[in-house]
Amino acid sequence: MYRYLILLIICSMFTGCDLEEEPYGFYSEENFYKTNEDAESALFYAYNTFSYNEYVRAIFYINELATESCDVKGEEGFGSQEINRWDYALFRENEQLELYYKYCYIAINRANAVIDNVIHSNLSEDFKSSILGEAYFLRAWNYYHLIQIYGLVPLHKASITSASQAIAPMPKDFDELYDFIINDCLEAEKRMSIRRIVGRVDKVAAQALLAKVYLSIASSKENQVDGYKEMNKDIAQMYQYAAEWSRKVLYDQSTYGLSPDLISIYDTRKPDGPEHIFIMSMDKSGVDEGNFSSIDKMFIPYKNGTSLWFANPDGTYTKSTNMGWGVFMTTELFANSFDASDKRKTELMTKRFYTKEDGSTSELNDYFLTRKYIDPDFVGVKSSTRPFLIRFSEVALIYAEAVGPTQEGYHWINAIRHRAGLDDLSSSLNLADFRNAVFNERSFELAFEGKRLHDLRRKAVVVSTDPRAAASGISEEQAAYYPIPQKELDLNPNIPRI
Repeated sequence: MYRYLILLIICSMFTGCDLEEEPYGFYSEENFYKTNEDAESALFYAYNTFSYNEYVRAIFYINELATESCDVKGEEGFGSQEINRWDYALFRENEQLELYYKYCYIAINRANAVIDNVIHSNLSEDFKSSILGEAYFLRAWNYYHLIQIYGLVPLHKASITSASQAIAPMPKDFDELYDFIINDCLEAEKRMSIRRIVGRVDKVAAQALLAKVYLSIASSKENQVDGYKEMNKDIAQMYQYAAEWSRKVLYDQSTYGLSPDLISIYDTRKPDGPEHIFIMSMDKSGVDEGNFSSIDKMFIPYKNGTSLWFANPDGTYTKSTNMGWGVFMTTELFANSFDASDKRKTELMTKRFYTKEDGSTSELNDYFLTRKYIDPDFVGVKSSTRPFLIRFSEVALIYAEAVGPTQEGYHWINAIRHRAGLDDLSSSLNLADFRNAVFNERSFELAFEGKRLHDLRRKAVVVSTDPRAAASGISEEQAAYYPIPQKELDLNPNIPRI
């Protein structure tokens, strides 16, 4: 009778995760899911997981610090040093890896609660379909990132309603988990329409996620990554599906597209710009940390409390925070990998910052700063900087990689290169070389957006690309996944001990 009261009692057992969250948003079946507002509130509760610091910051701690793109400041904690230097022996107890695992499952359970209750509600079919579509997407999104980061993980297909359901079973293999993800994406795509709402997803986001999923399978199996190489999937067909779904995003709608210039993509005043297929709903309206963004602080150094100003191509200057923490530091290796004329370096990265609005005084930083996360309208420690979860240009590069050196493949990679001020890609590349060129283009286009580690993993080149990984002595097989946290092993006997 009181499913959600039961859920609160047993949630600490959920896949071993300690879900120490405020119990707001839970109601008994007698008074919940009766109206559109009730169902939408439950959906928002699922989305809300994305705003937790432990989820948001892990996107960067986990996916950038473990690559050649970033170093971390020496005094930073939260397990960041171990990730940065690939100290594999400490990963099972790593705080960041524990927290991200936990919050992905919180999001999954909240999405499951929406699906289980809305699908049996008496709400109008059109409204139900839309709400369910978003919930299926959120569940798929989190399982997709769990399998990218940890490999095979426990699979909850429904919300927890009894203690016997608290210990999640393991899927038998990658095929089972990926088939579940794909089916959720297909349900989401079928149920949703094209409807842009900042911070929420629509049909195009589901199509984009399907393209990402199929590319991950195709590329990872092609490169014999553990778990993927055993999959009962045809590589050519997976590339074909990646092409088909990304093509829908590129050609079958007019709501999203390439932004005309680079800086506008990252303008906090334009979260509804054409590039943003899925962007987190974070701003500075919250009261407590975690209810507002402070991502800008992670990338901007502290300079005696002085605001930093970044030069714009038109001769103006954009203000940034005056309270940076300088956590993420661009490596010289990565900065030097850009073409000297690439606007993604000359306009979006700089060592020189200005200390006056008119640009009359400036200083040089020790390392290149990215301006992807700056908010000129910051208020104290609050900003509206957001992670960029799916951008149109990422989907264009997925399509190019999937279709290879065809006329359309060249069209989309060259469109992105032209925006960056670069010439056309060489027109005489074979399939393997073309795909490697697109792979390299992703490193420049999606820099500091939490995509790099998975790209290195699906190509099995983590150790050969990141000098810190090579120095650690780990193998590419070890680098392919982080181990599931020890806390989860202790509480879930279904998880294999490796």
